[in-house]
Amino acid sequence: MSTIEKIQEELEVLLQDVKEYEIVLYNDDVNTFDFVIDSLVTVCDHTLEQAEQCTILVHYKGKCAVKTGEYKDLEPRCSKLLELGLSAEIV
Repeated sequence: MSTIEKIQEELEVLLQDVKEYEIVLYNDDVNTFDFVIDSLVTVCDHTLEQAEQCTILVHYKGKCAVKTGEYKDLEPRCSKLLELGLSAEIV
């Protein structure tokens, strides 16, 4: 096995070990589109376009995964969304 193949194999194993989580944002009848968009831009580092698209999906589909990553990165973001009065959870 060549060095490049060995490094590639080790990298694939490391990537498999990192579990990805998602923050799922749920629809509610309380918050405005603008508030949700601003919250996603601020908390989840979305662009304006990303935040608008997620907000529309939440409105029409009832929920949308708004951020993916490691749990330790998502937990404070999800907590902030909850503090802002949005309905969200990490799955």
